[in-house]
Amino acid sequence: MHTAEASDSATLELLDRQRIRYKNWLIDRALPLWWERGTDRQRGGYFEALNITDGTPAPLARRARVQARQCYSFAVGGSLGWNGPWQRAALHGLEHLDAHYRLPDGLYGTLASGDGATADSSAKLYDQAFVLLACAWIRKTVPTEMAVTQTATRIVERLVRDWRHPSGGFREAGTSPFVSNPHMHLLEAALAWSEVDSGDLWRNLADEIVALCQSKFICRETSVLLEHFDETWSPLPSELGEIVEPGHQFEWAWLLERWARSRSRKDAHELATQLFAAGTLGVDGSRNVAVDEISRTFEVRRATARLWPQTERLKAALLLAETNNQTSRRAYLGEAAAAAESLWAYLQTPVAGLWRDKMRPDGGYVEEPAPASSFYHIVCAIGCLLAVGDHAPTET
Repeated sequence: MHTAEASDSATLELLDRQRIRYKNWLIDRALPLWWERGTDRQRGGYFEALNITDGTPAPLARRARVQARQCYSFAVGGSLGWNGPWQRAALHGLEHLDAHYRLPDGLYGTLASGDGATADSSAKLYDQAFVLLACAWIRKTVPTEMAVTQTATRIVERLVRDWRHPSGGFREAGTSPFVSNPHMHLLEAALAWSEVDSGDLWRNLADEIVALCQSKFICRETSVLLEHFDETWSPLPSELGEIVEPGHQFEWAWLLERWARSRSRKDAHELATQLFAAGTLGVDGSRNVAVDEISRTFEVRRATARLWPQTERLKAALLLAETNNQTSRRAYLGEAAAAAESLWAYLQTPVAGLWRDKMRPDGGYVEEPAPASSFYHIVCAIGCLLAVGDHAPTET
């Protein structure tokens, strides 16, 4: 066997082993744990975090985005083979969102206390995106729940009417209203909805966000995606305008590649590969992790490494590996295997089914409860890993 072929075989065997251990962890440990201990059956909804040492709930206020993300996680978990009460688990959170976060105008507030009392009724674009994503997956996996279509349509119509910015995209609530991140999650939701609803609403929303990304979010000199902008969608002249998050390079690459395939757009595919390459420049080789922040010129700004960028590196590498170019396929599969290895280290906790969230520059972890918000990233990445081999390579 040639050296390259032997290397390919070893990588595929490693990915096969990773698929097995990740599926076992998700199905046997994580989903049952977060249903049994991460779900509040007395007051509704889901807990914000579980303590690493014993799996008990941490007494924290609960963000709307986390409630929506957990709905998504249980719905996807059911599609991946968990035979627990995944429909009840997913709908449990949706009911809580409607009861305690939904505002009179149809949007959703930001924060509620443990007893369901409103702690912050302001609506954020970021949170609406995750409600939309949760609704899409409820619609996909529980077809009888038709009301989610009306809920999602109402949210988008409200955003288009009142939140649209004249220069494109949408304003975010708060002190930094022109940011790329919530648009990324709106694109994710629009793509999810496009899989269950062929209407122009979702197609047009996805197309608009990709156009804004291509024309405004990308720094053309270095092909990196930026985070913070002024009202003309020009990068802020402050340090905020210099921030580059490797995890977001990977996440946008994954989304743009999906959009490119649905529209047969080679330019978007090329952009996805450029963003992925930029993301790899933020991988610390000594720890094999994507760090939290680099600059536009690729200097490390924050050497800490949260869990979620590792999941995005894995997802994007797996998707981009679906190519007939054997050299590129080999490189992407190698990145995927490396990302899966790094992510697995975060999941080694005293209570199986939990995770560490923040790695320090020295390779240790911050001691804190496992945040429920990470489950959405983990479940999606595992879903992508389990799909390896289900699709033939495609010409790009």
